[in-house]
Amino acid sequence: MRIAVINETSAADRNADILAALEGRGHEIFNVGMTKCGAQPELLYIHTGLMTAILLNLKRVDFVVGGCGTGQGYLNSAMQYPGVFCGLILDPLDAWLFTQINGGNCISLPLNKGYGWAGDVNLRFIFDRIFSVDRGCGYPAHRKEPQQAAIRTLANISVLTHRPFAEIIAALPDDALLPAVEYPGMQESIDLPSIKDPALKAAFMKRLGS
Repeated sequence: MRIAVINETSAADRNADILAALEGRGHEIFNVGMTKCGAQPELLYIHTGLMTAILLNLKRVDFVVGGCGTGQGYLNSAMQYPGVFCGLILDPLDAWLFTQINGGNCISLPLNKGYGWAGDVNLRFIFDRIFSVDRGCGYPAHRKEPQQAAIRTLANISVLTHRPFAEIIAALPDDALLPAVEYPGMQESIDLPSIKDPALKAAFMKRLGS
């Protein structure tokens, strides 16, 4: 699985803990957010939510691990965009249930609130549970079919209730878009020449000045 780790500024010092918790699981990790406190430029959850949407909508990654101080800001930011299905994950049981029942492609972690002694251990346990079950398989077993139907319905609702992603990129204000797309390493991840959707490619080219 291709997994992006996207920290915003208030949780930059947790980046190493997240990477360590993901290590040795056989996934390809893209560490595209803030990697240390005080690094410049700073990314707010406004920007990391958008970065999440870009990477998922371009299919550059399969899953995103994000968060912020409480997990709430990043969750709300990421969920403004089509194709992003994010859950707030506090503990391993949240992770285990969210993966099976909701089959999401993004998680938001509270990386300051309640992050005390053994916080890094809790992260490892969370990823143990996320990767121990199939996404969207359903739980309990007798609820499998209605839950899987609900996932498909929600995906269709996301398409109906959002503007096309190309229109979003074209319309976003500079203070939201530019810090996200100009952050070091993001343009390499976007890989403009390989974008297949002509409208989306044109939108990015215009905004990036290419």
